[in-house]
Amino acid sequence: MSRPSSVSAPVTSQLTLVEAADAVAAALPDRELVVQGDRRCTYARVAEQSRRLASYLHARGLGCHTERSALAGHETGQDLLGIYAYNGPEYIEGMMGAFRARVAPFNVNYRYVESELQYLLADSGATALIYHAAFAPRLAEVLPGLTALRVLIQIADDSGNELLDGAVDYETVVAATEPDTQLPQAVPDDLYVLYTGGTTGMPKAVLWRQHDIFMAACGGRDNNTGAVIDSYSEVVARAEANPGVRLLLLPPMMHGAAQWAVLTAMTTGQTLVLPTVVDHVDAEEIVRTISRERAAVAIVVGDAMARPLLAAIEKTSADVSSLVALTSGGAVLSPQIKRRWIDAIPGLVVLDAVGASETGAQMHHVSAAGSVSTGRFAAGADTCVVAEDFGSVLAAGHEGIGWLAQRRFTPLGYKGDAVKTAITFPLIDGMRFVIPGDRARRLADGSIELLGRDSVTINSGGEKIFVEEVEMAISSHPAVADVVVVGRPSERWGQEVVAVVALSEGAEASDEDLITHAALSLARYKLPKHVVFRSEIVRSPAGKADYRWAREQVIAAG
Repeated sequence: MSRPSSVSAPVTSQLTLVEAADAVAAALPDRELVVQGDRRCTYARVAEQSRRLASYLHARGLGCHTERSALAGHETGQDLLGIYAYNGPEYIEGMMGAFRARVAPFNVNYRYVESELQYLLADSGATALIYHAAFAPRLAEVLPGLTALRVLIQIADDSGNELLDGAVDYETVVAATEPDTQLPQAVPDDLYVLYTGGTTGMPKAVLWRQHDIFMAACGGRDNNTGAVIDSYSEVVARAEANPGVRLLLLPPMMHGAAQWAVLTAMTTGQTLVLPTVVDHVDAEEIVRTISRERAAVAIVVGDAMARPLLAAIEKTSADVSSLVALTSGGAVLSPQIKRRWIDAIPGLVVLDAVGASETGAQMHHVSAAGSVSTGRFAAGADTCVVAEDFGSVLAAGHEGIGWLAQRRFTPLGYKGDAVKTAITFPLIDGMRFVIPGDRARRLADGSIELLGRDSVTINSGGEKIFVEEVEMAISSHPAVADVVVVGRPSERWGQEVVAVVALSEGAEASDEDLITHAALSLARYKLPKHVVFRSEIVRSPAGKADYRWAREQVIAAG
């Protein structure tokens, strides 16, 4: 496989996402990589477009300025490029183009209001941004305070918004820029940057080496055995053996799990199918897409995405028999939703995948006809539970609650935060672990019971209550469309459980109805003391619960 000559090429035996993707594109140039309505982009086209974009970025002086060997884990030596865009080929070309120029791409949440956007772009120190024209007015409000941001690339869309001052049109730049044969060669130490969701605190930039994120989340490691891909010839052989499985991607690519699905697809020979409605979940359009494109796997985030899509499938005559698997990452599917999906599509397998921005893929749970459950997961080869004091790894069958952890292929740290990096990435018996904050138990059979994120755990009367367990109990009521559970201050209990609930259209249920239903599966001390009803539950575009919003609703309700 030929590659551009290098201007700064430290040689290692490890792999990069760029070269892995290039190896597949060279082997399967005419296979479709991205399908979005009438837009059909082959592996070769995406590779070519990203080379042109990389050449433009390189010509503007962007790249790597300090090699990793001279930096601490929380430091960056590369320019950062934000991608503030809806799902589409440009998002993928933007990531790969940045990697090629040794620029680190990062995700920008397109739901952020001006103050949040200002914080993120300032915190990142971004020097470049690719954005959809629809976001130009919001971006214009924050640009005066972002003196480092000097390269603006605007993707045209149906908004009709004109180019911002100093911005260039994406398609014009890509078409007019010839690929530079002197592009720097990406190296395994080059960064992949992922901002956390910020639903429980301010977003943090997780800094990954390309090799490590490839192994941890993008198909480089067999999560069951721990075996790793160690050559580009292996990457090619695996891709050539793939018949071109069509993967329907519903979460926004600004969500880590969606990016990992994209990067895995690129290095395994799959085809990504994207809905044409990009700013919300249009269930009817998605059903038509499944039928037209014969999608085999659909990726969602929890009940918030799976429920409306399921309702559309249940009432349609469209042929969705091509679906063989439904995968949820970022939020676990409730048992009743899984059963309905399996009933709706004979032979369907439902997969819950567990991971985090700081860990990559960690665990999974498979449900199929006759075997549906939630909460216990098969642990990946590098997934474990460590003790409360971070002092040891807990053996299978240990009775205590510990911290869900990951070893091998861990991130470098959090950008600009040496203290938080040291806390989250401790050394245990000389090995580096990542412990992002989920509580768990290691069961006697080796599986892991996931309890929930410690930062949203409710301490009530001396007892720890994991909100996910309460949410699952309430969501199983047939009248409930969505629910988020939070704690509020209580003179008697310290904190008390409150549920914020949205009912299904036309359904009725009272506080008492929901609490009585939850009591069928929860101990009394875990039951909500109050229910706040709202017409809709606010979630991230990826479907994750926004606990800050939920607390505001609870405070407002009194």
